Amino acid sequence: MPEHANERIRVDASPARCYEVATDFERYSEWARDVKSVTVHERDDQGRATKVEYRAAAIGKSITYTLAYGYTDAPGSFSWSLIEGDMLRQLDGTYRFEPDDDGTRVHYDLTVDLSAPLPGFMKRRAAGMIMGTALKELKREVESK
Repeated sequence: MPEHANERIRVDASPARCYEVATDFERYSEWARDVKSVTVHERDDQGRATKVEYRAAAIGKSITYTLAYGYTDAPGSFSWSLIEGDMLRQLDGTYRFEPDDDGTRVHYDLTVDLSAPLPGFMKRRAAGMIMGTALKELKREVESK
């Protein structure tokens, strides 16, 4: 059964800067601790990545998954959905970037369904860890420059 989670964090940078870092997928392995490698397979006519393959550390294993990205509401938000992946049936989400005084409120919505037979509380914990880590690392990277 899929687990839904959402979280937000305030970042001391503009929404444009947050969007720029969050959509620079090829650099994720430089600052996102669990991402080991990223390969962009397809781009749209504006040069934005639309099909991206990741190799990441998860639950003590190395997994590979491919996401399809959509930019209907860019640069205010972008979304993704799972195309295929090890140990995953679903990994769909959205980042939204909302101005907040001189910074940005970053909203992260995620739906995760692991194919591994884990109890619900462990799946919820995994979803929470993915989100919490992603937001903290995004904040650190955006604010470091």
